[in-house]
Amino acid sequence: MAAAYNHIDKKVKKILKKAENSEEITKDEALELLKVTGNEFFALQNTANNLCFQKKNNVVTFVINRNINFTNICYQGCRFCSFSVPNKEKDAFLLSIEEIHDKTVQAYHSGCTEICIQGGINPDLNFEYYLDILSIVKEVNRNLHIHAFSPQEIFYMAKLHGTSIEETLKELKKAGLDSVPGTAAEILVDKVRKIICPKKISTAQWINIIKTAHNLDIPTTSTIMYGHIEDLIDRVEHLHILREIQKQTSGFTEFVPLPFVNENPILSKLPNFPLRLHYGMGDLKLFCVARLFFNNYIDNIQCSWVKLGPKMAQVSLNYGVNDFSGTLMEENISKSAGADYGEYLSPQEITSIIKTAGKKPAQRDTLYKILKFY
Repeated sequence: MAAAYNHIDKKVKKILKKAENSEEITKDEALELLKVTGNEFFALQNTANNLCFQKKNNVVTFVINRNINFTNICYQGCRFCSFSVPNKEKDAFLLSIEEIHDKTVQAYHSGCTEICIQGGINPDLNFEYYLDILSIVKEVNRNLHIHAFSPQEIFYMAKLHGTSIEETLKELKKAGLDSVPGTAAEILVDKVRKIICPKKISTAQWINIIKTAHNLDIPTTSTIMYGHIEDLIDRVEHLHILREIQKQTSGFTEFVPLPFVNENPILSKLPNFPLRLHYGMGDLKLFCVARLFFNNYIDNIQCSWVKLGPKMAQVSLNYGVNDFSGTLMEENISKSAGADYGEYLSPQEITSIIKTAGKKPAQRDTLYKILKFY
């Protein structure tokens, strides 16, 4: 490790040594690390990779799962989204409960342990539809883990149901909900949210929903969508909010950085909001800083092969990342935004990618219990 510290800035060296000694790094220190280049960048990579190795012993996990996007009808109008459409568009769809059943059966027979379910905020739906989704998946097999409904969807359901967030989550859990995706977070800075998703829940509302889920023993993931109009200070503030939640609840299973796919969304075409487009090193620095910033709090850092592409996702496995996401089987949201990569990677492809990165592949369940080593 000492060689990696040779000829680097003293300030950066001090921060990396703090992280190496399991000391909590500050927001200002995280910001400093997000700016590094050259030898400092390679020292950051070395530190993140070593911390990841210490925690995970060179194991990189993945889950065999299926995405089910049950509707693309949505009235939120988020400027980064190309998936949702108004209900009168010719491409609008809403899956029936029977169609969701058939997709679940297919997933179960393909070896899936997790069904991930999210959709648009469709004004034609009632609360019973969401409960029926959960019930029909559990009818296929009680052991299928249902990872479903973003905080935005839960907020909408609470209004439909006419009850509190807590009571809504209790009803969902009773019907079969096992965990919640920590999406709809985007950037947890309201001045950014007012531009990219003005109709979405606020930062405070997102935090409340996530904490409420954790307090009901419903674990969630945590995410960030970056590389649009936010700056590095906004990214660090987002990370800080997640760390503070985790200190209180320990309910996050993982952290998933999601790069903005800029091919199709409205946000890419707005002349008044020039995008702060990121490139490969920006991705890798965020992965590394997340590993250091969340050290001792969130153990699992996941890459999104759908958004990064399998090649870049493989590279990330040596930059503090220990999880390769899942097989997915069906992925519509990134594809609609213009992502170049497919909807599905087989377990065989994923294990090959992990092995050729010099790591040990293992299949996990949603809560990171190892099911199988390869």
